[in-house]
Amino acid sequence: MSMEEFPKKELETLWAPWRVEYFEEEPRDRDFLEVAARASNDAEHLVITRRKNAFLMMNRYPYAVGHLMAVPYRKTAELSALGDSEIVELWNLVAHAQTLLRAATKAQGFNIGINLGECAGAGVPDHLHIHIVPRWSGDTNFMPILASTRVLSEGVRALYDKLMEAQAKMASPR
Repeated sequence: MSMEEFPKKELETLWAPWRVEYFEEEPRDRDFLEVAARASNDAEHLVITRRKNAFLMMNRYPYAVGHLMAVPYRKTAELSALGDSEIVELWNLVAHAQTLLRAATKAQGFNIGINLGECAGAGVPDHLHIHIVPRWSGDTNFMPILASTRVLSEGVRALYDKLMEAQAKMASPR
């Protein structure tokens, strides 16, 4: 297939309203993690799980379906500023996120990481958080190569509901 035959017109428009909201927001809300930490309306802030020192939430503007974040309540940019209990709780939430994502999305693998500092890609450089991004065999396709675009197959709110349902099943006695 030559480039003249390639169906470029059909690929020029992608429907991804959650990304539009992020790009149109001026100025961008860099305090959304702190706001979610203090909020009591978890569903509105996409908070999945709360522990004593940290919480687990969905990324509202994901590049991949199921992108979750483990976040300490205490706002800090430095890992060295975290106490032992915060570190343990954050990593326990990472493990919990993996369990939830396996149950709700059948995730086969994960990218887990922390971006410390703006030059490292931190969107919120003053409130560190751990990214948990589910992956599947064959989930990389031609879209990132051709259009620098990723396609999300499921809406954020629908996935939030699935994750909450999976968590409820895990908590209930069998």
